[in-house]
Amino acid sequence: MTSGNGRSLLELIDGADERGLAAAGLACLDRCLPLLAPDGADALRPVWAAVARGDGNAWGEAVAKARVALDADGTEDAEAVRVMLTRAPADWTAEALRAWAGDCSVAALALHGRYDAAGAPDGLVERCRAGDADGAGPLLAGELRRQQAVLESAAHGPTGLRRARELSVEGGRVLRAVVSRRARTA
Repeated sequence: MTSGNGRSLLELIDGADERGLAAAGLACLDRCLPLLAPDGADALRPVWAAVARGDGNAWGEAVAKARVALDADGTEDAEAVRVMLTRAPADWTAEALRAWAGDCSVAALALHGRYDAAGAPDGLVERCRAGDADGAGPLLAGELRRQQAVLESAAHGPTGLRRARELSVEGGRVLRAVVSRRARTA
């Protein structure tokens, strides 16, 4: 499953600028946030605003504040989300943001794969990122599509970032519903 323009997720990340990379990593974090802090979305609003402005100074400050606001204990999955946040670079550089966006992509896909009914077999996340989503369950496939759409949307400035944020909110709702359903049936 490649994006509409035929590029894999890896290619989209490789070709993204700082704003696109920051949006990609932040969107992954935002969609997975229900696993760490179900009511924590407000803590990421200033980070999204810094991305929209492309302001590296505001980015570093907003990330630092979000780390403090979202410092909570939780499950193994919550810890994976916390790692996404703690690894957010303070520096607004393509190199640092690309590494972070890549790490967030892997973590978000792996988390979504764990909540698919059949789980995600070893190697599936990397295959999905390279453009081969055969065997991906609906949650993993949906997260892959959202990641691709965020990277494609972020290339279109503030309007695209608005779409990226909408995709993140939608993805967060989906994951929250799945986690809630699992908790009720456990």
